[in-house]
Amino acid sequence: MARILVVANITLAGDHLTDLLRRRMEGESCSVHVLVPASPNPTQWIDDEMEDVAQAQARLHVALQRFSALGCDVDGEIGEGRPVDAVGDILRREQFDEIIISTLPVGPSRWLRADVVSRLQRAVDIPVTHVVGTESLSAS
Repeated sequence: MARILVVANITLAGDHLTDLLRRRMEGESCSVHVLVPASPNPTQWIDDEMEDVAQAQARLHVALQRFSALGCDVDGEIGEGRPVDAVGDILRREQFDEIIISTLPVGPSRWLRADVVSRLQRAVDIPVTHVVGTESLSAS
């Protein structure tokens, strides 16, 4: 059984992730752990950490339902706001076969400006797949 770590926040409820996980499940079962770094929303002018966590929790709830409906074992958690640090925290206690990271497109994505994808690819010895989504309103 493949163990996949999905790292996303604002784009978490997008069809792009559901479609990718569906493709990963073709031919084998998988276990998915969803990590939602409670990062500030780049589309907001004012950052409110409590609101960041509340929105991350709502997105996690939606994602757990969506991914569970695919038939995979799924669980998840809210992580620290810096995605590379949040992934590092999880990798110290668990092992995965792949990391899937979903970001906003170039421009609004703080994670891309911070070079999160490349930093993760250099830091880990497992495949890191980057997908681009859009802000999902279904979890807000």
